[in-house]
Amino acid sequence: MGDKAHAHPGAAGRATAADHPASVRNVVLVGHSGSGKTTLVEALALTAGAVNRAGRVEDGGTVSDYDEIEHRQQRSVQLSLVPVDWDGYKINILDTPGYADFVGELRAGLRAADAALFVVSASDGVDGSTRMVWEECAAVGMPRAIVVTHLESARADFEEMTRICAEAFGGDDPDAVLPLYLPLRGPEAPDGHAPVTGLIGLLTQRLFDYAFGERKEAEPGPEQRQLIEDARNRLIEGIIAESEDETLMDRYLGGEEIDLKTLVQDLERAVARGTFFPVLAAAPAAEGARQGLGTVELLELVTGGFPTPLERPAPSVTTPDGTVRAVEACDPDGPLLAEVVKTASDPYVGRVSLVRVFSGTLRPDATVHVSGHGLTDRGHEDHDVDERIGTLSAPFGKQQRALTHCIAGDLASVAKLNRAETGDTLSAKDDPLLMEPWRMPDPLLPLAIEAHSKADEDKLSQGLGRLVAEDPTMRLEQNPATHQVVLWCLGEAHADVALERLRNRYGVQVDVVPHKVSLRETFAGTSSGRGRHVKQSGGHGQFAICEIEVEPLPNGSGIEFVDKVIGGAVPRQFIPSVEKGVRAQAARGVAAGYPLIDVRVTLRDGKAHSVDSSDAAFQTAGALALREAAADARIHLLEPVAEVSVLVGDDYVGAVMSDLSGRRGRVVGTEQAGGGRTLVRAEVPEIEIGRYAVDLRSISHGTARFDRHYARHEPMPQQIAERIRERTPDS
Repeated sequence: MGDKAHAHPGAAGRATAADHPASVRNVVLVGHSGSGKTTLVEALALTAGAVNRAGRVEDGGTVSDYDEIEHRQQRSVQLSLVPVDWDGYKINILDTPGYADFVGELRAGLRAADAALFVVSASDGVDGSTRMVWEECAAVGMPRAIVVTHLESARADFEEMTRICAEAFGGDDPDAVLPLYLPLRGPEAPDGHAPVTGLIGLLTQRLFDYAFGERKEAEPGPEQRQLIEDARNRLIEGIIAESEDETLMDRYLGGEEIDLKTLVQDLERAVARGTFFPVLAAAPAAEGARQGLGTVELLELVTGGFPTPLERPAPSVTTPDGTVRAVEACDPDGPLLAEVVKTASDPYVGRVSLVRVFSGTLRPDATVHVSGHGLTDRGHEDHDVDERIGTLSAPFGKQQRALTHCIAGDLASVAKLNRAETGDTLSAKDDPLLMEPWRMPDPLLPLAIEAHSKADEDKLSQGLGRLVAEDPTMRLEQNPATHQVVLWCLGEAHADVALERLRNRYGVQVDVVPHKVSLRETFAGTSSGRGRHVKQSGGHGQFAICEIEVEPLPNGSGIEFVDKVIGGAVPRQFIPSVEKGVRAQAARGVAAGYPLIDVRVTLRDGKAHSVDSSDAAFQTAGALALREAAADARIHLLEPVAEVSVLVGDDYVGAVMSDLSGRRGRVVGTEQAGGGRTLVRAEVPEIEIGRYAVDLRSISHGTARFDRHYARHEPMPQQIAERIRERTPDS
């Protein structure tokens, strides 16, 4: 690691194809929007020699080449891969979006990586969503480290931020979250702020000076040694506590000086096991500088402390028919097993898939089997096909550098997989396999859209298909009850990006329209109606009369039709015609234009004519009878009610429950969920929670999440029902 007694050579350059999993490191950067992740990626690329000046690749493209602009600010909304070489290792740096709406891209990054680097701003602290991602990583034992950015801020306090991180991430063992370095500040500027110019290694007690744009190692003075003494002792004790050598603590407490090499080895093992979480500091390089502060130390941490792909067990694997298969983790000579972690569309080369190889070796122009889980509820097809892949390449900004192969443990971009979608498995065509999918968040913000013109209508279906193929967190719904096309998104920014992609990438202009919920109607009590359809206009006329009784049924009963005609008043052949007319009118509604449900319609009497009665006449009479019965009855307007479960921090439980009550919700229970959080269960009308995904984030400061499931339809309050009826034409 960077606290070793030497520094690695500074230049390494662009990444190439790795030849052994042990030489690969896959690290994902996690942090809230604005924490400095993308700037840090650029600084690491500069230090590794992959770019020749900050933020630029050697041929002039940008490292952080994201093609989305959200709210007129540059914001990365996609998972981005930047591979670099450092000291003989290939490091795949996965930069993830920091905005909560793009958590699907974050989950993909976690799936593709073997360790996580949490980026925390010294001026902003740790937000709730970052804590939640930390818990996700802890649940699967992913190794983690923390890097503090924005040290140049006047409010930056590294020591205080380290304490906050220990409190937020340390759980029951805050001594598992400790700094490896302390920032060294230079002379005080006229504004009273002293800039950070270097780092002091706590283990080696060496000074690493970045003041002149390149890391220089020096001997610290007596003042600096005194400054680090307490922090150094605490770090050593923290490392020894995680050591597999149980005698080490007794020897240390007995006054023995522990060898530096032993401490570094124990530190690296503890980091790789995910039991110790070092805190580091970083800052971007100044104009013209070759290295950003702390970047060498970070690269050494990644190569020395983070695990190799060999140390990560493969996800659960089956054949497409569900038979469990055992696949040895990360064997380049094993059966091919790879996963699409991101899908993008390029206007020149078509669909491009970012793939993590877990077993075997992927080669250009090979034919592979593509297995998809099928997320039909989200608009994704279930497929099981063979496809020939195109070129393999290593992405870097706009550039795609050709690769000869991609071994187990490595990542690469694959061109021309026209059927593969995010989350799909690639395997050998004669040995198809399917990996267990990673957990995707449910999109809970509806966006109802219509094609802007006839030309857009012709392109809409294809554009939507491509959109959901790229983003499995998006759900496409064509609602048969409301006749709306609905994109279910994770939040407003997610929805805005979807519209932007439809417009700019796929050339489809759409209009956003109010989202409708599927209202229903039912009878509040028993009523009767007579349908009379008698017309004579020369030749055959139309004659049909029927009398019905309508009574309400329990929730979920649907429409029940009963024949109780006596004496053949309605001939047998026309009774199905009456039922057909009744059901057709029920589908159209009888009060406000919403389908009628949960009633029993009984045909009691009627009249027919030997010549003029017909199927069409009795259908019309049945519909008229139902409308007359409704005119003399009280009709309930029914609204869908959802079961809502909100997982929220204890500090926000009161605010959440108060908000749910304001939405006409009924809280049906609460229970402790551990970790200072509570699960609130409620039943809430769906018409009241259309924007709950956005509002809950505001109420809980991004720390809560919820799910919802349809429960039933129930009567809407009279005053609200009247307002809806008033807005309904011809109600």
